[in-house]
Amino acid sequence: MAGFLARRLLNYAVLVVVAASLAYLLAATALDPRSNYADRTPKPPPAVVDAQLSALNLNDKTPLMQRYATWASGVLHGDFGKSVGGATVNDDLRRRMGVTFRLVVLGLLFGSLLGVLVGALAAVKQYGWFDRLSTALSFVVLAVPVVVLANMLILVAAWANEHVFGSSVLLVSGEYSVGLTAGFWGQLLDRLQHLVLPTISLSLGLTAVFSRYQRNMMLDVLGADFVRTARAKGLSRRRALTRHALRTALIPVVTYFAFTFGALLVGATFTEKIFGWHGLGEQLINSIFSNDVNTVAAISLLAAVSVLCASLASDLLRAALDPRVRA
Repeated sequence: MAGFLARRLLNYAVLVVVAASLAYLLAATALDPRSNYADRTPKPPPAVVDAQLSALNLNDKTPLMQRYATWASGVLHGDFGKSVGGATVNDDLRRRMGVTFRLVVLGLLFGSLLGVLVGALAAVKQYGWFDRLSTALSFVVLAVPVVVLANMLILVAAWANEHVFGSSVLLVSGEYSVGLTAGFWGQLLDRLQHLVLPTISLSLGLTAVFSRYQRNMMLDVLGADFVRTARAKGLSRRRALTRHALRTALIPVVTYFAFTFGALLVGATFTEKIFGWHGLGEQLINSIFSNDVNTVAAISLLAAVSVLCASLASDLLRAALDPRVRA
């Protein structure tokens, strides 16, 4: 088990270096920080622009590999450099990381757990009303883009606040209500109210995907010999399904876990913009438009590390479910 994890960590370290390097080189090649000074009035002298870009390690007249070496040296010391505005990238990302990962982790937990539950029940009740209903709803959700789904949730929330709750229970904009003075529990409730819709927006698509995947995996093992043997030894149908069939069917599903984390990061970008959450996704879009190479590279590095951490968690779950991996 220790050797398995050591090999995985070594592979992930190499992948992080490769992903971060490619992200920086692509951003430094495609983005043009010099253009940010072209529309200023009065237009700054070329020498002033060069000096400012050089101070930020963004001067395109400096060889690309030299800029990369400077950036990589800073990253090894925990310094992601400065943005085009001169602010430290670390300070901005430190705040935004909590916003994005709060959304993504909750979306991943709720989406995957609910998807596994729905898929397992649909397989056990194959061709029943629950199976047909969950299949239809899953395909409907998968056919709707995240942007459309999020806006539909806003419309539904506005209708529910007016006709069902009679007050603003489901809040649709921002992470919290600015200026609210309601004590710890009041502020906690306010943040939960703001968190409901973005979490649902991220969870629904993941639930649909996991339910389809889990249903197919579960159907493959329901008629297996080890399930029939467990029943023959006296286990009830429920215990045979949960202790043997479900556990075996979960093994390929947890492998899929890491890939869905990357998809959630992309979905969080749109979710943050729509619901007014100031996270990494929103900042990535803003940084691309402002030609902020260092911020784009830093966010790409964090995304790569996050996906690989999710992959490591997937490996640990697979090892916990499959004794052959531990051996």
